[in-house]
Amino acid sequence: MRAPPLLLLLAACAPPPCAATAPTPPGWELAADAPWCPYKVLPEGPEAAGGRLCFRSPARGFRCQAPGCAVHASAGHLLRASVLRNRSVLLQWRLPPAEARRVRAFALNCSWRGAYTRFPCERVLLGASCRDYMLPDLHDGVRYRLCLQLLPLRAEPTAPESSGPTECVEFAAEPAGMREIVVAMTAVGGSICVMLVVICLLVAYITENLMHPAFGRPGLRRQP
Repeated sequence: MRAPPLLLLLAACAPPPCAATAPTPPGWELAADAPWCPYKVLPEGPEAAGGRLCFRSPARGFRCQAPGCAVHASAGHLLRASVLRNRSVLLQWRLPPAEARRVRAFALNCSWRGAYTRFPCERVLLGASCRDYMLPDLHDGVRYRLCLQLLPLRAEPTAPESSGPTECVEFAAEPAGMREIVVAMTAVGGSICVMLVVICLLVAYITENLMHPAFGRPGLRRQP
């Protein structure tokens, strides 16, 4: 039996399933007693070893919810960037327990791609307890690259400093104008669907209640 046209129209106007909150992958959820994150924003130039020591609280219970957030992951899936609508990005990373015990610190390097070369935007040194970092003030339409490098513990105090593996993630911040256009088109499409449903219900009501009495049944026709 074929479905009524009204049911097909309601099914077509149903909201898309992608609007739900994206679940947090296993291993990305921070513990309830996660410590504070010490970090230094390193200046550019000859004073690269300076920087003021700061502390930030970890982003517990964070959920990347579309369409206000987009997730980009590195090739090794150990680093991910959640690009938010307010022109900021939350960088999160995870490590196996055995490797986390051998980490002394993390070095975060941010750069953006210009027409002919790449330009640095921020360099941050984070403590071994850090698992996320918020980078604000992104520019629309700019291609960013964030690289996180592991700095392992030294075997001896006099041993030369060595560097561990590096995870990188690239993304481009969506222009704000394009986001507004997408939101406006979604709102207009939803209004059109509601109007079509109301018109179909009105036509069905008129057909069932007003047009049927005009056609008299033969058994009740008045005899001359």
